Amino acid sequence: MDEFVDYSANSLDVFKDMQAKRVVITGIGMVTPLGNDVASTWHNLLQGKSGAGRITHFDASKFKTQFACEVKDLDMSALFDQKEMRRYDRCIHYAVKSTDEAIRDAQINMAEEDALRCGVIYGSGMGGVNALDTNIGEFFAGDGTPRYSPFFVPMIITNMSAGMLAIRHGFKGVNYCTTSACASSSHAIANACYQIRMGLADIILTGGSEAAVECCGVGGFNALHALSTRNDSPQTACRPFSASRDGFVLGEGAGTLVLEEYEHAKARGAHIYAELVGIGLTADAYHLTASDPEGTGAKNAMQLAINEADISLEQVEYINTHGTSTPIGDIAEIKAIQDLFGQHAYDLSLTSSKSMTGHLLGGSGAVEAIISILSMQNGMVTPTINHEEGDEDPNIDYKLNFTFNQAQPRDIHYAMSNNFGFGGHNACLLFKKY
Repeated sequence: MDEFVDYSANSLDVFKDMQAKRVVITGIGMVTPLGNDVASTWHNLLQGKSGAGRITHFDASKFKTQFACEVKDLDMSALFDQKEMRRYDRCIHYAVKSTDEAIRDAQINMAEEDALRCGVIYGSGMGGVNALDTNIGEFFAGDGTPRYSPFFVPMIITNMSAGMLAIRHGFKGVNYCTTSACASSSHAIANACYQIRMGLADIILTGGSEAAVECCGVGGFNALHALSTRNDSPQTACRPFSASRDGFVLGEGAGTLVLEEYEHAKARGAHIYAELVGIGLTADAYHLTASDPEGTGAKNAMQLAINEADISLEQVEYINTHGTSTPIGDIAEIKAIQDLFGQHAYDLSLTSSKSMTGHLLGGSGAVEAIISILSMQNGMVTPTINHEEGDEDPNIDYKLNFTFNQAQPRDIHYAMSNNFGFGGHNACLLFKKY
């Protein structure tokens, strides 16, 4: 394994003024396969409920995988009229719904804010997949005459959620999208934090949204042999760290966090959920879709986040793992955790919320960051479901605490959230209990 080089030491010296500005979370919102808000999602996570079921968004009867974790019964009529509804992809619907909840939760009054110091940095891995599928499908089903919607381009480009959220809430500061596959929204949160630390913003809406449960999403991942094909048992298909895992379960939804400069939040009397104290961003530089089997990039990302937080390895108590239920990826992440934490790895609470939500791709980092924060707030670790006795991979040490099948109480002071994306992108976020 490559020797870890701590390049963060010089970075911390250069940016020590940035570190003086603390970044806190003052609002959260979610739309997931387990619920269309934070409360219902959190409740179902603690119950160990699976969000998987047969695909309803399109006819998947001829696909290798015929199930996914879909968002259910989402009513957008209070947020959009029928004309608006048709102009925006589901990806944007999820972003708007989760952000409206986060804004309400943070109790932001834009009449009292400098709009130029309020920004949006939002992630998406694939953007408007439904609009892409629909418009291209209609073209090839027709007589060859191009009849694309005038909203086709705005519906499919990945940055449109960020733009829409700024328009909707009057945020006139920094505004852009991060796209790094499954690390997209973790990168968005990291960049939002940097903007605030540099003194360029007071408040940033950040997170990510994805709605890839469509023909090209399912078909494309099937072609990569990345998805589980347990069509006979969708709810037990996602089984991270179990020997019988056969791929991830595609999910959809969004998570939004309100990041805020600490003094600004304190001055307006905001409720503070947690503080973002450490960020680690690395690349595997190994393969387009496969994780480095040695877990080097993941290990380095976690180490950088811990260095930036200026804490010891032993102070980390919880990791929301990337934990996708893929044969290679799960082993690489556990190897990284054991190599980094050594004996302390056996004292960690590890969990994969993807076992219940499915893999939200570009939305996963935001949703899992929120779950990590809620675990600290509530003193509960959500379970990793679908592990059966005897279903053990010889490459995984089951003396580690994977929080299998049942939520566990734990007083958590430092919580880590890992996300790794196709292309070798690694992102680690470290939160401190407030």
